[in-house]
Amino acid sequence: MTREMKIALTFQKQAYAVFFAVMLSLVRGVAYSNEIGIALEAPMAILAFTFCADTYVQEIAGKRSEIWRLCPEKKRMHSIYRRMVIQVMFLLAVAAASYGLVFLFQKPSVYGMEQNGLESEIYRFFIYLAAVAVTIGFWGLLSNLISCLFRNMWAGIGGCLALWLVTNSTIGDRILGPWNLFSYSFRELEDSGDFSWIYGKVVCIGIGIMAAAVLPEIIRKRG
Repeated sequence: MTREMKIALTFQKQAYAVFFAVMLSLVRGVAYSNEIGIALEAPMAILAFTFCADTYVQEIAGKRSEIWRLCPEKKRMHSIYRRMVIQVMFLLAVAAASYGLVFLFQKPSVYGMEQNGLESEIYRFFIYLAAVAVTIGFWGLLSNLISCLFRNMWAGIGGCLALWLVTNSTIGDRILGPWNLFSYSFRELEDSGDFSWIYGKVVCIGIGIMAAAVLPEIIRKRG
């Protein structure tokens, strides 16, 4: 596991993820605390698909793929899945820290303080954490899958960016509604009891599971 962490979390990747989180918390202005999740989800998706795009293709770029093919396929796939889990957990920690940094730098008004106060804020934070965990996992898996398919991390980043631009838009929201990949960001803020945005996250989970399932076949053919 230590070796996998060194490969999955290089110093450069950790540094730019932390820098991204700090800059995001400084430049994304929010007036109320219930806007923080909206401000962070889409940028965290960008961080995820750029961060995870080289999960496997770094073996190709580093000219280690031929040697890696000598290892049993099951061992190779377990290694890739472990790298992905390590990266997603790290990015989830970054996403959680970003939420706190927005409070630190932006000092937004706590929405609904007159009603439930701190309890409501903790509730919103954990809802955000659940939503962004799905977002990070989905975009990380998808970028790795596309990168493996084309044997190029920039293909993974470019493909995900195109999908990101379509779904993170008013057109995507209007056409897909609650089934949109960014349904959490486009939800009705005033209605805290509306959880129809979960449909979009179910779509993310479903596609993510399929991406993880077909990855071994793609690596077997394109490895």
